[in-house]
Amino acid sequence: MNEFSLKYGCNPNQKPARIFMENGKDLPVEILCGRPGYINFLDAFNSYQLVKEIKEATGEVAATSFKHVSPTSAAIGKKLSEKLKKACFVDDIEGLDDSPAACAYARARGTDRMSSFGDWIALSDECDLTTAKIVAREVSDGIIAPSYSKEALELLKTKRNGNYNIVKIDPGYVPEATERKQVYGITFEQGRNNFKIDRDLLKNIVTKNKNLPDGAAVDMIISLITLKYTQSNSVCFAEDGQAIGVGAGQQSRIHCTRLAASKADLWHLRQHEKVLGLKFAAGVGRPDKNNIIDIYLSDTDCKDVLGDGVWQKYFSVRPDPFTREEKDAYLSTISGVTLGSDAFFPFSDNIEKAAKSGVSYVAEPGGSVRDDLVIEAADKHGMVMCFTGMRLFHH
Repeated sequence: MNEFSLKYGCNPNQKPARIFMENGKDLPVEILCGRPGYINFLDAFNSYQLVKEIKEATGEVAATSFKHVSPTSAAIGKKLSEKLKKACFVDDIEGLDDSPAACAYARARGTDRMSSFGDWIALSDECDLTTAKIVAREVSDGIIAPSYSKEALELLKTKRNGNYNIVKIDPGYVPEATERKQVYGITFEQGRNNFKIDRDLLKNIVTKNKNLPDGAAVDMIISLITLKYTQSNSVCFAEDGQAIGVGAGQQSRIHCTRLAASKADLWHLRQHEKVLGLKFAAGVGRPDKNNIIDIYLSDTDCKDVLGDGVWQKYFSVRPDPFTREEKDAYLSTISGVTLGSDAFFPFSDNIEKAAKSGVSYVAEPGGSVRDDLVIEAADKHGMVMCFTGMRLFHH
């Protein structure tokens, strides 16, 4: 099959719509269930490239949660601590530690659950039953993977009353070297971005501190590959094998950094004992829990936000306030976070903001007329900064 008809394009009025191969070859995908749409396939093909590249660069199983052609997070299949399992709402999943794919997706989905609501999922490796159990209970549009176990496929086919989008992709597919798209009836053509991101890219350390541990290097690689498939401008925070905050599509880099930092801060705060100890009422679902946690972590006093009537609806025990001072004190203990940027930092304000969110390692292209000031700021905070020499814009 070299063509697949779509219900419509980006919006219901954009018809006809299809995906097809111009060279007459068969499409490298098989639709096992559902009827993916135009945006679904944009997310599917971008997200699969991301996880495939992370797998090739790190040797680890990878997963990503995608929304509107940008990742909410990406992660490798490292085991989760008991605290992180609870923060990601997967502490009840049996066999999680034995499934790298499930660990990777649990991390990716759990990083920014607000943005991941209704996501598209990509896996670098086979979707097993444990991973399918997590996917089956989350609000999601679809999944793409190179293969599915029999049990996983049977379970996923029951999702959405049998209409869940399940796509199988040929892992050996190699796209054409040139890619094209049309805007306003005009065709654009460019060479595919096949730039390889690996440890060799991180050799040019420009700061006084040149101690780059292997774990931080892996986080840099994950951050940079994530940025390669994120709508620009973009900045990505990473830690412990996963992207923990993505700031995408902002017109200024400092706004990217602020957005990514706020998401990374929330990810850390969600693992605070006060959050993990919240006593939710019976029957409160994961989406509602997530929304209430977001309110609880807002800068407004919890007593004012929740109110007497609201807390009784969601909690069996009224939560203690989590003050701004307590949050700041907790966040001040965070370190070892990695920050990647898809283009150079034009001002040192990005570094100052990153430092407040525990960033110790930075990867960016370099090339700004103010590189010296950016390096000076990194040195002030004892950071390790690598200049990659390569911009990673994605539009």
